Amino acid sequence: MNDAPATRDYRGTVFLPQTSFPMKGDLPKREPGWLERWERIGLWDRLRTQSAGREKFVLHDGPPYANGALHIGHALNKILKDVINRAAQMSGKDADYIPGWDCHGLPIEWKVEEEYRDPKGKHGGTGKDAVPVLEFRAECRSYAAHWLDVQREEFKRLGVAGDWAGRYATMDFASEAAIAAEIGKFLMNGSLYRGLRPVMWSPVEKTALAEAEVEYHDHKSAILYTGFPILKAAREDLVGAEAVIWTTTPWTIPANRALAYGAEIDYALLTVDGVEEGALPRLGQRFIVAEALIGAFAKEVGLAAFSVSRVFKGTELAGAVAAHPLRAWDKADGGYQFDVPLLEGNFVTTEAGTGLVHMAPAHGEDDFHLTRAHGIAVPECVADDGTYTVQAPGFVGIHVFKAHEPVWAALESTSHLAGKGFITHSYPHSWRSKKPVIFRATPQWFIAMDDGNQIRAKALQAIADTHFVPDQGRNRIGSMVAARPDWCISRQRAWGVPIAVFVEKKSGEVLRDQTVLDRIDAAFRAEGADAWYKPGAAARFLGNDRNPDDYEQVMDIVDVWFESGSTHAFVLRPRGLPVPADLYLEGSDQHRGWFHSSLLESIGSQGFAPFKAILTHGFVLDETGRKMSKSLGNVTAPQEVTKQYGADILRLWVMNSDVSDDLRIGKNILGQQAELYRRIRNTLRWLLGNLAGFEESEKLPVSELPELERWVLHRLSELDARMRKAVADYDWNGVYPEIHAFCATDLSAFYFDIRKDSLYCDAADSPRRRAARTVLDALHRCLSAWLAPVMPFTAEEAWLARFPSEDDSVHLHGFPEIPAGWRNEALAAKWDKLRDIRRAVTGVLEKARGAGEIGSSLQAAPVLHLPRDQMGLLSAAGWAELCITSGMVLSDAPPPDSAHFADGQPGVAARFAPATGNKCERCWRVLPEVGRSAAHPGLCLRCEAVVGAA
Repeated sequence: MNDAPATRDYRGTVFLPQTSFPMKGDLPKREPGWLERWERIGLWDRLRTQSAGREKFVLHDGPPYANGALHIGHALNKILKDVINRAAQMSGKDADYIPGWDCHGLPIEWKVEEEYRDPKGKHGGTGKDAVPVLEFRAECRSYAAHWLDVQREEFKRLGVAGDWAGRYATMDFASEAAIAAEIGKFLMNGSLYRGLRPVMWSPVEKTALAEAEVEYHDHKSAILYTGFPILKAAREDLVGAEAVIWTTTPWTIPANRALAYGAEIDYALLTVDGVEEGALPRLGQRFIVAEALIGAFAKEVGLAAFSVSRVFKGTELAGAVAAHPLRAWDKADGGYQFDVPLLEGNFVTTEAGTGLVHMAPAHGEDDFHLTRAHGIAVPECVADDGTYTVQAPGFVGIHVFKAHEPVWAALESTSHLAGKGFITHSYPHSWRSKKPVIFRATPQWFIAMDDGNQIRAKALQAIADTHFVPDQGRNRIGSMVAARPDWCISRQRAWGVPIAVFVEKKSGEVLRDQTVLDRIDAAFRAEGADAWYKPGAAARFLGNDRNPDDYEQVMDIVDVWFESGSTHAFVLRPRGLPVPADLYLEGSDQHRGWFHSSLLESIGSQGFAPFKAILTHGFVLDETGRKMSKSLGNVTAPQEVTKQYGADILRLWVMNSDVSDDLRIGKNILGQQAELYRRIRNTLRWLLGNLAGFEESEKLPVSELPELERWVLHRLSELDARMRKAVADYDWNGVYPEIHAFCATDLSAFYFDIRKDSLYCDAADSPRRRAARTVLDALHRCLSAWLAPVMPFTAEEAWLARFPSEDDSVHLHGFPEIPAGWRNEALAAKWDKLRDIRRAVTGVLEKARGAGEIGSSLQAAPVLHLPRDQMGLLSAAGWAELCITSGMVLSDAPPPDSAHFADGQPGVAARFAPATGNKCERCWRVLPEVGRSAAHPGLCLRCEAVVGAA
């Protein structure tokens, strides 16, 4: 009986990958360890020392608000900043990043007030007003400090690198002093003034609001049509007729002092001839309405029939005088006996309403300017809490948002109510309390936009000179600056930096004295802004030459947007950082917020913008595109993501998204990012495994590398150029998806697949294997560095898995310098062609595998049909290597119809043919030569030589 020769085990002769880099990232467990290591080796300080003398890169941090745990929008913002900072650092800059916090303002004050109001709270229900201001401010400071510390640790957990020990906060004493000093600059250059003007006012929060603090939501508003009887007019037939107005703010009727008309508008004098059932107009009543709006007016107020006696131009209303529609109201006690003049207004249109506009000077911008121009006084009909004052006779104490019913009733009693109802429209709300706001004229502090300092004109020029990513941000902020009114910077609250100025009581003039400002600055630096509220502050700051009784000490605080807008003044220069900063980066809503206030503040105080470039990102929505809210249960919290997936997955999500648009996140999307991460990690693991034992002496010069390796180097040069362009212009959209595609498509599914045979089975010193490992070395160095900004934890692990060290870090290294000689466009074009042709072969192999003819592509030796001019692209052996088959037959004969054709490649097709011979027990290729060796009958000649030489 003849026994068959035993099969030998050649596994020990194959160079299988070896690495300590695990397949599973286990990021939630491992990432905190890397943070501890970076802290232990003093990574941030070492980067600063290492970067000394390099060109500075300054991404100035827009301060988040210190009043709660981080949400996903915070994570998006800080991760994007961190990627840009790390990339700038690795590209050779000194990227010194100073994170900061916004600590003053109403949201914190509101929370502390709630604690004081709570009967079960630590203050036992003591109202805020009963608390000394310094004690209240101390509570606010403590609240902000707590959340600042919480947020700092949460940002660090996301892998955000920065000078966390040297962070800035607007409530730091030095910051408060600098903010007050910035206000002083506007005082001294004349742009700061106090004036009476309607501003957005929150009755809930009892303070003025800036445009940036207002958001628009749908709101159900009461409406009314009311007539103002004409007492005097150029034409007699107008006397007794009623000039009709329409308003969505019935509560402003008691504050009315005039009517506005358009000079070129055609008005109609109409008589009511019939009314619908329930309509308020009376038969015979005469109305003045814009001719173009008669139809809409008649429908709205229920006119069944009417006649027009004549049509006339608005100029005919010049000099006309009307009575207030509440003049005869018995409950007003004669409070509305004043005349109501008709004034020409260039803002009056026929787009809606009646073509006549009622003017309440205290409650509208156009109203205020038109009436003031005609010497009409501004009544104070509404108090700071939104209730009527004694200047609104008959309505005292009623809240304006509950006034429509009483106003309707009063007008109906005087027979001047022509129509009433409700509409739903976009209406301004406080973005903090989410409650509707009103326009209310109060004395406020303003910064002039168009005085001698020309802040508006200079700001518009600065916008034109700024680099915007995306560029449409330029038009957005530009249109806002062009149309905005003077900047109202005063707030009637307690927690913030005071507008530290004095007003002489006798003259009403604001005191402009640099010596006084210097005293304030010194005190604020030593004691903080609390110094303003301490007993004897006025005498202390005014000095011995002035009597504090002669001056009003202003107690308004400054708008927090002014505070955050002036951060450049106390964050950059004091730390030796260049001004303007290279980049400001925030959400797109900051065109009307921080970008806007920073621009105006810097232009006004130093004459130029505080930034060279602005990058904006979108908002984060859930997977279906809905806004996140706790009530919908669709909130994705960054803390939960890092706990389940790890920070690198969250960071990868940011950089795989189009950040210029709104982003989406949720369970499925995070699962997809985890899968993308797995592919990148596997790429790194494969590289590390096949670089085991690699020595510099193995490297081959580029001139000795095969075309395939030189093509990979070309691809690296392309990606390097892509990275460096992103660093230069801050546009990172698509960069990391491109790197992932390179890992998945160019490497894993192509280059690695082809070179596995050589790396595993060639002799250790074979030129082909050395060439491959030369390129793998470049791939590892490039990918570790390029991935470091977005996946700092994984990149560090991949770097140290190859270069173990107690104190080294991938983050201490720069992006590799790619030699210009790696770029080879002609070679790239050729290999694009080869890959297109290869698809014909892989297609026919897939069919054969599906039909059960083969299991592995190495069991095949297909026929590849090529046009004659393409026969020299590669040898048959080269094509077999490229297609991972055991053989290949080239033919320039026309392919049969049964062949598998390559799309878009005329004359290119492949036919299946099995490989002939036996399977090599070491490399698994099927070759006729297998079995010829007496010593190693199960090996091919290549493998026999390797094993024999071992």
